[in-house]
Amino acid sequence: MGPLGLKIIYTLITLVICGVYGLLLGAFMAKTMARVQGRIGIPLHQPFVDIIKNYGKRTAISHGIMFYLGPVFRLTGGIGTLVFIPVIFGSEYFSNFSVAGDLLLVMYFIFFGQLGMALGASEGGHPYSPIGIARGLAQMCAFEVPFALAIIAIAIQYNTFSITEIVAAQQGGILSWTFFTNPFAVVAALLAMLGMNMYPPFSIVLAPQEIPIGPPTEYHSAYLGMLQSNRAIFAAAKLVLFMNLFFGGATNFPVLVLKTWAIYMCSVLVGAAFPRFRPEETIRFFLRWPTVIGIVGLLFAKYYLI
Repeated sequence: MGPLGLKIIYTLITLVICGVYGLLLGAFMAKTMARVQGRIGIPLHQPFVDIIKNYGKRTAISHGIMFYLGPVFRLTGGIGTLVFIPVIFGSEYFSNFSVAGDLLLVMYFIFFGQLGMALGASEGGHPYSPIGIARGLAQMCAFEVPFALAIIAIAIQYNTFSITEIVAAQQGGILSWTFFTNPFAVVAALLAMLGMNMYPPFSIVLAPQEIPIGPPTEYHSAYLGMLQSNRAIFAAAKLVLFMNLFFGGATNFPVLVLKTWAIYMCSVLVGAAFPRFRPEETIRFFLRWPTVIGIVGLLFAKYYLI
């Protein structure tokens, strides 16, 4: 088997590992929130049981082609995001298909799945689906601003859009991490990440107490299983991306787990401490302080670090 074949196999293995890791993170978040609220919560294996159950079901309901393509686009966005991110720096096979300029490609994949999901859920006919989609797109447009500013800032700082080269530039020690060299861009990106993860206080799309889990209301059987799979893969992919861009990447799996777990705990702690915002509050939040901090990080990279 040639190098390309081995890389494909290792990429598939990476998808499985990150999917399992993402499911465990989701279960940990649910368990933590339950404990904070005085409940027992779900067992850690519950997400695996749910996915197996949903993939084993079939449906005869028809809502139109785009309705069924929505979960496909959503899963494609999650897989595409992970496939073009180097998971282990310096590894020949766990670098996936990282290429020059892959940071822009990854950003497109991040938002591709959300837009595809919006088109799919809008055909369901359920009033809760478009409500959740409208909220999700509004929040996405808001947190995109500080996230894009942070990405532009580090692209200026390192003079590249290659994630691998950005990680390589941070290998001089812990003080070489973007977290220390440009903390303004990192803070803006981490605040944007809270909106990407859609945990409290930014869980306005799922909002189970208000619009019974939003867009997935109409999805069931294997289609719901695809959404659950994407949620796990996408969660892990975002953590690996943030680790590479801002925290020096990882040269082995123990370091990867340690760093991504620490980044994930930001969402867990904020979600446990704050109640859910209203949609208009989330938009105002992201367009205020995170955007201002992102602009400062951009100017800092342009006029101080260059």
